[in-house]
Amino acid sequence: MELFQKCFNFTRADEAKAANIYPYFHPLEANEGPVVTIYGKEMVMAGSNNYLGLTSNPRVKAAAQKAIDVYGTGCSGSRYLTGTLKLHNELEERLANYFGVEAVLMFSTGYQTGLGVITSLVNKGDYLILDRENHASLMNGALTAKGMFVEFKRYKHSDMDDLERILKGIPEDAGKFIVTDGVFSVTGEICNLPKINGLAKKYKARVLCDDAHATGVIGEGGRGTASYFNEVENTDLTMGTFSKSFASLGGFVAGKERVINYIKHICGALIFSASPTPASCAATLEALNILEEQPELSVQLIKNSNYMRDGFKQMGFNIYESKTAIVPVIVGQDGIAMMMWRKLFDRGVFVNAFIPPGVPENMSMMRTSYMTTHKKEHLDKILDVFSVVGKELNLI
Repeated sequence: MELFQKCFNFTRADEAKAANIYPYFHPLEANEGPVVTIYGKEMVMAGSNNYLGLTSNPRVKAAAQKAIDVYGTGCSGSRYLTGTLKLHNELEERLANYFGVEAVLMFSTGYQTGLGVITSLVNKGDYLILDRENHASLMNGALTAKGMFVEFKRYKHSDMDDLERILKGIPEDAGKFIVTDGVFSVTGEICNLPKINGLAKKYKARVLCDDAHATGVIGEGGRGTASYFNEVENTDLTMGTFSKSFASLGGFVAGKERVINYIKHICGALIFSASPTPASCAATLEALNILEEQPELSVQLIKNSNYMRDGFKQMGFNIYESKTAIVPVIVGQDGIAMMMWRKLFDRGVFVNAFIPPGVPENMSMMRTSYMTTHKKEHLDKILDVFSVVGKELNLI
């Protein structure tokens, strides 16, 4: 087949647009957190990862604007060369103190972090062991490493017996790197980090926990999965993103100074990328200030999410059980999911429609997520609209 022919054969998105049920790439015209404007219409947002509601916080916005006045709009270089600002170093030191680790290294995006850390730490003959439902950035990092002649194994989702089966089959003297989401981005489930760390110690492996959807959400003061399980000392590396609770853009990896130092000088994804912008660094710093001053923000977030979990269950919806800000409502077939998305949208509620291949066949869902800044009237409107639409589609 000619290279571009696949592009012309791809019509799925066009068909959904023609049927007026296309759920993606709708532009926000205004974003004030729980309420957004799309096509001139105000809607309740029930699909954002802005977990603490800080993207529109006046302090965060003012910090970003001040950084532009001082440093300009960009760094125009790699951290390795001309792209390191005092802001970068300050943020790394503050994050290390916040997470209770020796060192932190920033990346320009969260996706880049997973890809970069994995490919930096494994070599030919090492073994990567990943949960089957890890985020795409981790999977792609593993696939890139596989091209470097690294062995790549996947264990059944959250199945610790299967993880141990794989570890048992790996030579004792081989390098072993277990990589897991802390909070799984589709379902909101929390990984069994104590068991993973225990198996890592037993079989002489190392662990990377991706806390993209855990930072600011679970753990003491929002410090993530290791904090949630009191496993900070036992967790080798934690990575995450600034694009969710920290209301900005970028990523980080946290751990022992010697390991972070090695990544800093080896990682191509860091060395050959422009560094995070001054505005994004300053916004992250101010969001961190607010989170440290107001740890109750994470508590309120979970209260809001539990309120929605209970509400959906009482109505009879099929949901994933979790203890995080992600509340997926399972609807089944992808066609029903897109119709449901449109009906919710028309009634003023914006959610995320997850369909295959992002989820298994017949497991399409409305992946809802919540913010600290959602008020009861916002949450009740979401429940009321879901009730109406769920009955229309014979889901409840």
